[in-house]
Amino acid sequence: MEDKTYTIKDIARMAGVSAGTVDRVMHNRGEVSEASRAKVQKILDEINYQPNMFAIGLAAKKKYSIYCLIPYYKENDYWYSVAEGIKKAASELKAFNVNTDFIFYNHSSRESYIKAQQELIEKQPDAILLAPNFKDETIRFCTSLHKMNIPFALIDVNLEGVNALKYIGQDSYQSGYIAAKILMREYSEGKELMLFLSNFRENPAEFQMQRRLEGFMRYLKEHHITPRIHEVILDRDNQEVTTATLDEFFKSHKGTYLGAVFNSRIYQIGKYLKESGRRMEGVLGYDLLPQNVEFLKAGVINFLIGQRPGLQGYCAVKTLADKIVFKREIEPVKYMPIDILMKENIDYYFELI
Repeated sequence: MEDKTYTIKDIARMAGVSAGTVDRVMHNRGEVSEASRAKVQKILDEINYQPNMFAIGLAAKKKYSIYCLIPYYKENDYWYSVAEGIKKAASELKAFNVNTDFIFYNHSSRESYIKAQQELIEKQPDAILLAPNFKDETIRFCTSLHKMNIPFALIDVNLEGVNALKYIGQDSYQSGYIAAKILMREYSEGKELMLFLSNFRENPAEFQMQRRLEGFMRYLKEHHITPRIHEVILDRDNQEVTTATLDEFFKSHKGTYLGAVFNSRIYQIGKYLKESGRRMEGVLGYDLLPQNVEFLKAGVINFLIGQRPGLQGYCAVKTLADKIVFKREIEPVKYMPIDILMKENIDYYFELI
């Protein structure tokens, strides 16, 4: 049929039934004979009827609650950006009776994480945005949410097999592959490679880092690049320990180095290089934290890979609303762009939310 807008009266006339019957069929309420239902459905199929989800949501009297479980944050850090994206989505959803709120936890504390989960369950939310932390506790929590039929979306780190409604974040493996492609442009015969790894093994982000490392190593293998590789374990919470570790390494190794950090703590390397006066031929890390950007602009580090945390938070909340308010079908994964930032283009970068 021609592309036009059909009213309930139009559909009733075409089906040979009353407008009230059409309304009951379209909204699945009240009693309708099978014969009348079939007539209405036939016309709806012929005109390719799609319900106006915006109008339905706006008219809904039910109130919905979305709770976001993320770490405490400081202004302008990674989770601050996530929270700003969440707030933007929340402001757009107020008209649909959707209330969005936060429950925070200490990123380094298992007890804080468990307590926040318990507090969240007591709120009886309609949907949850979850930033995974300790792996075992996260899996148990997700299992409980699934049993309670509470939809939840994961951001930042993807845990497979936990029945999440959706994952919103980077493809970690592919970002690692791209990281190697960028960094190894600085490679020449005789240069060595330092891979900076974390001492914190229980965070699901460690799995994310491992996937980045796997992608990185895959690129080296495919392109037959075989530098001497040194794995250096950094203390994620103690710059003094990291400094001592790096001092010891450089005293006993006199080569020319490239370096890759597979998390946001590349600022630890930047701080060390700046204060020690040492230089590396190329250093790459993740996330546009203010201190990371500062070292990038100063030329102390060379490349940052951004993963749009604000957009992650925004998309996760909108996805949950699509599910609980607008009853839309949800695709299981939304990958974020893999943004490559250098000294020369960082001033032109901004995150669209």
